[in-house]
Amino acid sequence: MRNHSLRLALGASLAAIAFAGFSAPAFAQDEGASTDEGGLNTIIVTVNRREENLQDVPVSVDTLGAATVQSIFDSGDTTTALAARSPGLYVESSNGRVAPRFYIRGLGNTDFDLAASQPVSVVMDDVVMENVTLKSFPLFDVDNIEIFRGPQGTLFGRNTTAGIVKIDTAKPTEEFSARGSISVGSHATVAVDAGVGGAIVPGLLSTRISVLLQRRSDYIDNAFTGEDNEYGGYRDLAGRAQFLFDSGGPLTVLLAGQYRDLNGEAPLFRANILGPGNKLNGNYDRDEVYFDGGGGNPAKYKIWGLSGKIEYDMGGVTLTSITAYNESHGSSRGDIDGGVAGDGPGFIPFSSDTTDSIDLHQTTQEVRLASNGDGPISWQVGGFYFDSGFFVNTVGDGFPPSTTVHHGNESWAVFGQVSGELTEGLKLTGGLRYTEDDKDFYVVGGNPADDRDVSDERLSWDISAMFEAAEDFSVYARVASGFRAPTIQGRDVAFFNPPSVATSEKIMSYEVGFKSELADRRVRLNGAAFHYVVTDPQFTAVGGGGNLVQLINADKGTAWGFEFDTEIQPSDNFLITAGISYNKTKIKDDTLAVGICAQCTVTDPIVVINATNRALVNGNPFPNAPDWIGDITARYSIPVGGDHEIFIFTDWTYQGDTNLFLYESEEFHTGGQIEGGLRIGYGAQDGSWEVAAFARNITNEDNIKGGIDFNNNTAFVNDPRIIGLSGRFKF
Repeated sequence: MRNHSLRLALGASLAAIAFAGFSAPAFAQDEGASTDEGGLNTIIVTVNRREENLQDVPVSVDTLGAATVQSIFDSGDTTTALAARSPGLYVESSNGRVAPRFYIRGLGNTDFDLAASQPVSVVMDDVVMENVTLKSFPLFDVDNIEIFRGPQGTLFGRNTTAGIVKIDTAKPTEEFSARGSISVGSHATVAVDAGVGGAIVPGLLSTRISVLLQRRSDYIDNAFTGEDNEYGGYRDLAGRAQFLFDSGGPLTVLLAGQYRDLNGEAPLFRANILGPGNKLNGNYDRDEVYFDGGGGNPAKYKIWGLSGKIEYDMGGVTLTSITAYNESHGSSRGDIDGGVAGDGPGFIPFSSDTTDSIDLHQTTQEVRLASNGDGPISWQVGGFYFDSGFFVNTVGDGFPPSTTVHHGNESWAVFGQVSGELTEGLKLTGGLRYTEDDKDFYVVGGNPADDRDVSDERLSWDISAMFEAAEDFSVYARVASGFRAPTIQGRDVAFFNPPSVATSEKIMSYEVGFKSELADRRVRLNGAAFHYVVTDPQFTAVGGGGNLVQLINADKGTAWGFEFDTEIQPSDNFLITAGISYNKTKIKDDTLAVGICAQCTVTDPIVVINATNRALVNGNPFPNAPDWIGDITARYSIPVGGDHEIFIFTDWTYQGDTNLFLYESEEFHTGGQIEGGLRIGYGAQDGSWEVAAFARNITNEDNIKGGIDFNNNTAFVNDPRIIGLSGRFKF
């Protein structure tokens, strides 16, 4: 349950930092790291597809370093653990360990179907993970995670209207290196994250092998059947192999392959646990569910991919080619109603037991030609090709009947960017991208009247200016456009309704910000303010009494807000990162009316359309768009015996008011959620090894992470407190 004193302590810590004038996270350097001069490390980012100092790019960017990522995943968590780890970033999933949904600056997509598109792109090792199941590939042996806020359409393409989460894993090197993290904890939780590499043929061929194991035993009882320890467990196994050919000449070739085998569970939906104010009521018990269906809620997936990156230095110009192929195969089954019809908890009018599966392939090819000199002007041009096809099957236990649909997507683009110093201290950057996107849809063995084809062609562009106003202080402004390609949603065919289509979502974003380093580089403080307008935003009206998934376009959507990122190093053995963002989103459509839940208390105006109650959502916030996001980490060490240390590391996140659906109700919103972690340990000051006790969700918060807009007030919650021991090594 919630620990009031710890919540007050967290609030006091955040207030103290805010009072000192510092807000929002950078997370770039590993815990306790510093420069040779005793200041903060330089942060290298790749938002412009080249390595640059974070302080020199006119974009709002945040990063998570390797040590922070390892701490987040000590308890074997999923990619949803990235939620609120950076200002403006939110992640949730009603599909368990697969199909996460990402949001940046309030813009995302609540669609739970395996065919859903998203306006946040996930890029792993320069390869776009377009489908929601590919986005769930676990994070291990990570070097760095970058969060690019705002439209990134020029260099990264369509479906980046909100931004990008870019993941870079550790790469092969000539020198032998290894690092790993092993943790064990409550509920027999085990998490192993390790990588090792070095030269196979010195001066020619290097490799790196990385592995991940995450598992947990069942710990949740089925109170309906009387069976103990039936749910909550999983086993997630993944690996990666990379080979780098580099003879020291102009040509380098990096080949990589990765594989995942998940044997887990669909999320545990809990019937009628929400009351007014979205308070958990007496039907909720973290250690119990009441299921008569779902067949054990299995979720089994196999995901793999191959990629090749070729770089050729032509003298002042570098040619880069990135080729990738990915597949995803799997299914999950769940007791969707979260209880027993006629037997509770609460009123459940009818049962729902549904299985969804996917069979997907994706091919991508990118070619870039870029300047690589240090002159006043830099440029790059390139082309991109994308092809994807997948089958999605939906079947119920009795209803709905087995229905298989096929989605195809082919897209290509050409792009260019140029950056140059207009005057001393003033740098301008501009880019342009032309994209064509085509999608097709059909029902296997179905009615040709349900076939759909959509396409669009658009220009995306951005322009920015950055001015060095003083040493270690710069200001910038950026205007960017982008679009999310038209989308087809066919899940409703399984429920005897036609597929729905949404036209392209277009965005214009305006951003101003500053980058600064203070106090002899012991403080880094960056900030940005933004405003954007989305024309024809794509929303998904999910659930309701008919349990449908319908794509809709609103007339407009608007948002404004700000975010701050900071790192503070008061001394060589004390490092603080902190972050905060505010985001105000609003749907603007006087006539948009959507289906509503069967039992909740809707606060929007109600209209009757085709004898069905609908809610008018004009003026509502975007779904799953927290107004405030805050985070803080702190690491303090005490030197022992010259080259060892005792350390304490803590990290906390805060999520403000969040409306879960398009309509507003007294039940389906959340607010004031915190979650924290703690590590106390002993190790070498150079980071070569450490042992520690840890706790994740240390206050054992019961946080609602999402709702099911179906026929009762059903929701799902966060993971319980996990306490354990961990060891790390790096050499």
